[in-house]
Amino acid sequence: MKISLAGWLACAALACSAPASAAEPAASALPGHYYLQGVMETGSELLLKKDGTFEWMLSYGNTDEQASGEWRVAGDTVTLVAGHGGKEPQFRVFEEAEMRIQKPAEAGLWVAIVGFPQVGPMPGVEVKFEAHSGKTATAVSVANGDAIVRMPASERWVRAGLRRQGSKAEYQWLAVPPERAQQRLVAFAVTDPQWLRGQAFQKLALRVVKGGLQVDDADSSLARGLYAKPPSKQ
Repeated sequence: MKISLAGWLACAALACSAPASAAEPAASALPGHYYLQGVMETGSELLLKKDGTFEWMLSYGNTDEQASGEWRVAGDTVTLVAGHGGKEPQFRVFEEAEMRIQKPAEAGLWVAIVGFPQVGPMPGVEVKFEAHSGKTATAVSVANGDAIVRMPASERWVRAGLRRQGSKAEYQWLAVPPERAQQRLVAFAVTDPQWLRGQAFQKLALRVVKGGLQVDDADSSLARGLYAKPPSKQ
């Protein structure tokens, strides 16, 4: 039986597309909840979401680590890329009832404290201080959440702009309450405490193997184990 050139090309196209289409069901089966098995005294969970984001946690001894971001698959490798998906933190002014520091800042200093009430400080936040005259000064919050600038006694603090250090996003501007401006000390709360938690890694590769996912790093103790989904209930 003779096959025309057009027919032969159509068959060839189908043959070339088969591996890609065959790989799609495998990728679509990846989302789900995985638990680490085979590593002594270490608990770890990995959640791959259908929207392309992930959540990861690990606990051993007195140490807890976490990471979140986006995941992608290429061939038999799943790569976790930590980050916040392009989102920026949102801030608000502490309520007076949340303030633990009541005494004013030292003369000549303006102090912005960044964190989450009763949880902890948030370092790495760029704070732009603006006076009523239009004069501005910028500082970045340090480990204890403090961002401090020097300002003449003649200046009056009216608002502050906040954003992550190194971010290209616009400042989120917040008015400084008059009583706080008088004390030259204001606390700003990030609305989501997840921003206080650092990422355990920037990137982590896992190989798709029989039974689940395995960390693709020979130097990692996690490579001895397997991230597996729990058995499905019948």
